Amino acid sequence: MKKSLLLMLLSLMAIFALTACSDSETESQSDQTSATETAETTDTTEESEATYPITIKHALGEAIIEKKPERIVTIQWGNHDVALALGVVPVGFSAANFGVQDDTGLLPWTKQKLEELGVKEPNVFMDTDGLDFEAIADAQPDVILAAYSGITAEDYELLTQIAPVVAYPEAPWATTWRESVDLISKGMGIETEGEQLIDDIENMLKEKLKEYPQIKGKKVAWVNFSVNDLSKLHIYTPIDARVAFLEELGLTHPESITSLIEDPTKYSLNLSAENSAALNDVDVIVGYGDDELLAAIQADAILGKIPAVANGAVAFITADTPLVAAGTPNPLSIAYTIDDYLALIGSAIDKANK
Repeated sequence: MKKSLLLMLLSLMAIFALTACSDSETESQSDQTSATETAETTDTTEESEATYPITIKHALGEAIIEKKPERIVTIQWGNHDVALALGVVPVGFSAANFGVQDDTGLLPWTKQKLEELGVKEPNVFMDTDGLDFEAIADAQPDVILAAYSGITAEDYELLTQIAPVVAYPEAPWATTWRESVDLISKGMGIETEGEQLIDDIENMLKEKLKEYPQIKGKKVAWVNFSVNDLSKLHIYTPIDARVAFLEELGLTHPESITSLIEDPTKYSLNLSAENSAALNDVDVIVGYGDDELLAAIQADAILGKIPAVANGAVAFITADTPLVAAGTPNPLSIAYTIDDYLALIGSAIDKANK
């Protein structure tokens, strides 16, 4: 990176006093395989030809891409998985900060796809405590993809000093997997391939759902409980990608929950246990937890009265399975976990039907 550019970035960082989402050391690019030296598609299908320049509008501005990018960088959650699903290996991407079982920063579906593409040492930004702007710049990207992310306006301003940035379409952490595929494929100049990937995932889901007819039409809420404080509940709203995916599987949200949403751009809301009657119309509850947490809320004088809790119609995702990181879906995670996910939800709904 040129010295002047680095000085500019450092200066801007001081001005904005950033507290971003991820930061740490990165692995040396000199150790990468040739597959990560350039972000080329390894798919054998013929790519569509995009017309440049491409302008992609998003919540923080617009990305103007003058020519087909050869060096792709992705930041924050799951964007690299979308690129990989399209056969493109980013020259750098953020480590997963949730559900990782080792020190690689890679989730199992990411590892699997990298192995398929012949990549042994990807350039992973160990940036879970704040964006590593210097590592991003060192990767020399032609475009930075952050379709599913929570980058701030200040983050965006810094990143645009490095390369055009494709951010989220409307609100932080509220991009569905389809929107991610659409934005990322456009950002890489392979929109037609993105459309095909969406079709493939949709068709796969249709086939899988045939085995779980009990899911369709049931009312759901994604609720996070804390065994240390059962007086408060944390609920994801329909714009959250986790909840949007549940709706895609055929589940619905009751009006008792949607009526609580005051800000449609927020992906979550808080609810006191005293107001937990809002969950009485819910057939099944999905959330992060385990059997110990379920036992605690069933024993609680207030929460135990929620019908879904009382009859055990709760699909808790435990921390010791890949599902804990797959609730926020992307093409790779969907394909890797859909069987387990549908089995978990289907089993919980069977209890609701008794």
